[in-house]
Amino acid sequence: MRQAKIVYKEEEAGLLTQHDNASFTFRYHDTWLVNNDKQSISLTFPKTQQEFHSKYLFPFFFNMLPEGSNKQLVCKHMRIDSDDYFGLLMATAKNDSIGAVRVIKTDQEK
Repeated sequence: MRQAKIVYKEEEAGLLTQHDNASFTFRYHDTWLVNNDKQSISLTFPKTQQEFHSKYLFPFFFNMLPEGSNKQLVCKHMRIDSDDYFGLLMATAKNDSIGAVRVIKTDQEK
C-alpha cells in the first residue's frame, strides 16, 4: 500500500491510497469535510461524500500526469516504470502541478 497527502492551497485536504490490489481510495480528512469554509478539491470529489473508491487512478489525478516526451524523460531520469501512474504522480505533482492541488508522498509504505 502506498499513500500520498493531497494538499489544496497549502492545506492538507485528504489522503490518496493505492492498495495492494492496485485499486485507489481518496478520503477527505474529517476536519476538511465538516469545515464549510473548505471547498472540494474537484467537482469529481464533492464534499457530500468522505471516501471515494476506484479500480484505477482517478481521472482527476491521472490528468495531472506528464505525457509524451515529458513523461518519458521523467520516467527515465527518476527511474519510474511508465505504467506506475501513482509513482509518477507522487514524483511530479509534489511541487510542479497546475492548479491548487499537490500530491505529496507520505513516509508510510505498508
